Amino acid sequence: MENKIYISLKDIDAKALVSGEDEPAQISRDLPLRKWLYAWLLDSKISGNLQKVVDKWIGLLIVANLGVMLFEHVPAVYEPYKHWFHYFDIVSVAVFTVEYFVRFYLAPEDEEFKAKKYARLAYISSPFAVIDFLAVAPFYLQAFIPVDLRVLRFLRLLRMLKLFRIVIPAYQQFVKDNAGRSFRQRIHALVFVSPYGGQMQGLFDSFIAVFVLISVMAVVMESVHSVSYMLNPEFAILDAVAVGIFSLEYCMRMYSCVEEPGFKNAISGRLKQATVPSTVIDFLAILPFFLEVFLHHLLDLRFLRVFRLSRLLKLTRGNDATAILGKVIKREWPVISGAAFIMLLMVVLTASLGYLFEHDAQPDKFENIPTSIYWAVVTLASVGYGDISPITGPGRFMTVVLAFIGIGIFAIPAALLSSAFSDELVKEREALKRELYEMMKDGKLSPEEVEIIRAEAKRLHLSEEEVNALISLIQQEMEKEEKFSQLPINKIAERPEFALEHYKSLLSQIRQLAMLTDAEKFKQVAAQTQGLSERELVLWHQIQGKA
Repeated sequence: MENKIYISLKDIDAKALVSGEDEPAQISRDLPLRKWLYAWLLDSKISGNLQKVVDKWIGLLIVANLGVMLFEHVPAVYEPYKHWFHYFDIVSVAVFTVEYFVRFYLAPEDEEFKAKKYARLAYISSPFAVIDFLAVAPFYLQAFIPVDLRVLRFLRLLRMLKLFRIVIPAYQQFVKDNAGRSFRQRIHALVFVSPYGGQMQGLFDSFIAVFVLISVMAVVMESVHSVSYMLNPEFAILDAVAVGIFSLEYCMRMYSCVEEPGFKNAISGRLKQATVPSTVIDFLAILPFFLEVFLHHLLDLRFLRVFRLSRLLKLTRGNDATAILGKVIKREWPVISGAAFIMLLMVVLTASLGYLFEHDAQPDKFENIPTSIYWAVVTLASVGYGDISPITGPGRFMTVVLAFIGIGIFAIPAALLSSAFSDELVKEREALKRELYEMMKDGKLSPEEVEIIRAEAKRLHLSEEEVNALISLIQQEMEKEEKFSQLPINKIAERPEFALEHYKSLLSQIRQLAMLTDAEKFKQVAAQTQGLSERELVLWHQIQGKA
């Protein structure tokens, strides 16, 4: 049976919980230089060292190189700043060269090569080392051999192969974690968050996010005529590739969604998944492409291209702020709908009055009430573009009055959402406090509990200071409970300050009970069993804040 390492309540590191990072590695300074460098830079078995940081920044530099190579094909961007492109290339090559020689120097400490007679020679002939060499070789090649610049740019694409250094270990771990599972379960682990996804699932999400940004940027640049004229074929190819990737992702989600709780049925489960907002967004991200391909001979559907920008909404998948906002809107919808109804009445009334006062003076601008609605919305929202404005005395007076009214009317929904959003965060933080309290009752945390707290702290955007304050408050409450639990009630009653603290502690427990208990079922059981007197029931409602 696996032994779990528990963390004492006094040893909780709030910074580690908030950042999700491991504690700094404990590496002895007495180690030989080569062993010391390897432990800090490349050893994946030591948590808290710089190995993940190195891989992260090398990966970002590789992706940046790809972006730079794409912009080199845009003369409007490349020509004025070509010296900066050259400097970036020099810096990239320098970083990749240093990385290559560091790995070459530290090869005798690597588990893969240390058993070989000639560890560094074994490293040089390994696939990853060959990739690292090819990433920098074209740059040095041009110093000795005349190379066509276009060929050199093509050879620089070999730097993309360095990403395999990150992808292959993640894939190997993914295969190991999913050994014995079905093909559909593996697809599910890749596209949905689960204990089986590991780093591979994170890389998949990052890949989709990067392609979303690239495709959206391409759509934006395509609207620039000078750029679109030169790169029209490239934009078309990029869009086709993006649609292929997003279509494959959509099919993978629909195929494997039956592994999710609540989506088990083969038909109804997939239909339910198809109506999930994030899946609808995935569908809309690819729909314009297929409509234009299959229906272009019937209708001019070029206007649908602008809807490709909806791909940006794919980045909201799993976004906690979006989920909280949706929850807030659902909770406050009666009030928001009421405010929206008042806004609608004010718009119609304002448009009608504007038409009444200004139609005779400006029949071209206040032609009818529907036309006046545009002016009414602009006036009530206090935007005031100035393209349509009243010229009669009554019309101007009404505009001044409505502008002041509009400030309050249009501010109501914004204030409601802001207040409700803040309240929701407070509620969730209180829920986290209760969850922390339950976990810390025994004075220690298991690794699973640490991961839960870490995820919740990240979701609620808690700072290190807030987590520390929360832990301190829980520690104080636990100390008070422990102190009072050791005293009989008559001893507590003898000291008013003890009685007050005990009373507050009991009230806090009752409030927690009220928040966690189903109010309707509690009321039914209390009525059926007559377990509470009328006064006790009234007190219960008062504590709940329903009196």
